[in-house]
Amino acid sequence: MEKIYLRLALGLCVFSLVPLEDLHAEVNKTEEVAPGVYFHEGDLGRRGHCNNGWVVFDDFVLVIDANFPSGAKDVIPKIRALTDKPIRFAFDTHHHGDHAYGNQVWFENGATVVAHEGVVAEMKKYETGFYGGAAGRWEDTAKNREDVAASKLKPPTLLFRKEMIFDDGRHRVELLHFGTAHTRGDGFAWLPKERILFTGDACVNGPFNYTGDGNIEQWVKTLTLVQELGPLTICPGHGPMGDNSVLVDQIQFFSLLRAEVKKLIKAGKNTAQVKESMETVKTTLKNQDRLQRYVGSFFSAQFEQAYVELGGTPFETKAAAVLPHKPKDKAVVLGRVEK
Repeated sequence: MEKIYLRLALGLCVFSLVPLEDLHAEVNKTEEVAPGVYFHEGDLGRRGHCNNGWVVFDDFVLVIDANFPSGAKDVIPKIRALTDKPIRFAFDTHHHGDHAYGNQVWFENGATVVAHEGVVAEMKKYETGFYGGAAGRWEDTAKNREDVAASKLKPPTLLFRKEMIFDDGRHRVELLHFGTAHTRGDGFAWLPKERILFTGDACVNGPFNYTGDGNIEQWVKTLTLVQELGPLTICPGHGPMGDNSVLVDQIQFFSLLRAEVKKLIKAGKNTAQVKESMETVKTTLKNQDRLQRYVGSFFSAQFEQAYVELGGTPFETKAAAVLPHKPKDKAVVLGRVEK
């Protein structure tokens, strides 16, 4: 199962049966969420890009998520078109390539890279090539992405344990860590005055939940704590911006998944029988109007991880699923066939 999760992590260009028009009506468009606060939905389906946010302070700009190098290069001109203030900080919400591999680009444009200390800990675990060991995720990704191959890994250098605050009297951004969710280093950017929350991949709006570097049980607990902030606007790591229902639905998706798997265990089903029940559970979740958008290509891995976390044995798998960063041939991307 570990090999499957690793390859899934390297392939954050997600395939799903969710109609493209339902999830990506605003791809590559900059939206002003509040005065001086911006959200940009990245082109995940075609280029593997995450969403970005940025806040224009009196003297500088704080960017939320570094993206891939190509994503960073797409966003920088859009920031420059809005302000000539220097980009001083880039905040990695977590260590995954589509959120942190663009760090070098931001650094070259004058930014200091900021993150929870768990981001560096995760990089030391998975980016073994950078830290003097065998080739790691960066090297694997560089085989399939020219932008990564042409850049270099730049771990964050300004770290926090619980919180870091930027406040110029007009804008206040709190970088917060609540615990393990999507990864063990997840950070959130909270704007208390506007009640806007940038979540990274701890909360997404669509079938984008990669669980291999996190823990589903802890994920629910962490997001429940986050919910206590009382956000009105959710800017997720992938998928369109929404209201607080996005966070509610994300919590409910994992809660229901765990509950359904727990039912199978309590019914005395063995590992093979639990695996055979996966499609039934998948249908149950798809039949929930507000949760069906979360069911996609990662579901089998999510289901297996929930089972293992609850004490089950990993499934026997013949071959690992590989999700490329970039669709090949006429691949179905978020439900649409590329012409």
